[in-house]
Amino acid sequence: MERIELPLAQMTLAQKLDLMETLWADLSKTEPSLDSPAWHESILEDREATLTDGRGTVSGWEEAKERIKRNVSCK
Repeated sequence: MERIELPLAQMTLAQKLDLMETLWADLSKTEPSLDSPAWHESILEDREATLTDGRGTVSGWEEAKERIKRNVSCK
């Protein structure tokens, strides 16, 4: 496979985040057998326990993306 070089040093943070989101969207639809790393199960169990005992909240993906955009400087 040929490696693709990107001008990362010249890209803004917003462009890099957009690129990451685009890559993830493509990976998640074309790689149904993509395995999660072993540590991921532990994190998910911790988060589920937090929700079960009422210490956590849930938000939709669009709301979460907007919150991330507000909290991350993309200049």
